[in-house]
Amino acid sequence: MDDLVSPRRAAAALVALAVGAFCLVTAELLPIGLLTLIAADLGRSESEAGLLVTGYAVVVVVASVPLTRLTYRLPRRALLGGTLGVFVAGTLLSAVATGYAVLLSARLLTALAHALFWSIAGPTVAGLFPAEVRGRAVSQMAIGSALAPVIGVPAAVWLGQQATWRVPFAVVAAVGLVTGIAMVAALPGRAHRGTGTLQGSTPDARRYVLLLVTTMIAVTGSLAALTYVTPYLLRVSGFPEAALGPVLLVNGIAGVVATFAISAVVDRRPWLSLVAPLAVGAAGWLALYAFGAVRPLAVVALAVAALGFNALPPALGSRVVRIAPGSVDIASAGCSAVFNVGIASGSFLGGLLLSGVGVHVLPLFAAALTAVALAVMLAEPRLARRTGPAMSPTCEAAPAYRTD
Repeated sequence: MDDLVSPRRAAAALVALAVGAFCLVTAELLPIGLLTLIAADLGRSESEAGLLVTGYAVVVVVASVPLTRLTYRLPRRALLGGTLGVFVAGTLLSAVATGYAVLLSARLLTALAHALFWSIAGPTVAGLFPAEVRGRAVSQMAIGSALAPVIGVPAAVWLGQQATWRVPFAVVAAVGLVTGIAMVAALPGRAHRGTGTLQGSTPDARRYVLLLVTTMIAVTGSLAALTYVTPYLLRVSGFPEAALGPVLLVNGIAGVVATFAISAVVDRRPWLSLVAPLAVGAAGWLALYAFGAVRPLAVVALAVAALGFNALPPALGSRVVRIAPGSVDIASAGCSAVFNVGIASGSFLGGLLLSGVGVHVLPLFAAALTAVALAVMLAEPRLARRTGPAMSPTCEAAPAYRTD
């Protein structure tokens, strides 16, 4: 990028990208909130409906890095606009799907848009702002994704219960269309010819690899429980279906709180901004396993788990723009791919546990894996021996980027 854009235009682009993140995360999570409705309507088991989440994640894993490399030098305004166009098409196809195979195909198409968006959105935002606030800007974009469980998923559950599970897909497609138009208008045309030359100020391959390992373990554990949170709340906690929307709303509010809290510290305490969410998440899942049958405690425990899990994506995105060992675009794509490896493996393993030992064990599984991820991150300062000057894991320099 040759020059920074005006603060007003940068802020408008940030808002548009945050709304785009809201749309994509809402669409990604729709099968979780509507799982029982989709399974019943299409005559499939809940485990088969869960594959809509697994298949989606697999496509993101496979496509993130190749798509990012293919679009390495393309103008970001046109590329992001086209990405939202593919997203709208796939979501609309989901809404009118006549059977499970069509719905799964539509989800895979939508996943292609998801793969590219999350690979380039963070670096695009980073390139719009001065180096000293780029971590915060990237984490603020994640507020859109954090709002998805607060507004998108509860609204989808309510709409699905009042009408049919197809209506939420249609509504999300309409919002995505408007968002794509706004995004094209907000992003500068001359800038963002390609962000592939952007690099972090403290590139560190070992820390990056450890970050990927931590991400995969933590997301695998959490998604094993989150994918099947609806049947857990119905069967273990004993909530009526009408209460699912409010419970998920509390869960989502906790996620928004976590995102705001993390965005305030990512530039000053990048290592702690990863350790704290993992510790909170592990405690929340363990509490849900222990007290899941007590409704008030189940709500609190699930909210605590949401605090931990939803703080991870903004912390990860900010960390990547610091320690990317090469191109920030490619590093971001790699992190997105690994995140979705966790989603796919988590939803798959959760389905196996659901069909085997039962839904009640899922929070314990999530707590165990999140604790393992926490152990990896706690050991990161010792495992990632730097070849350059010593650097405290809680006090890194602000990221700077090269444009050569």
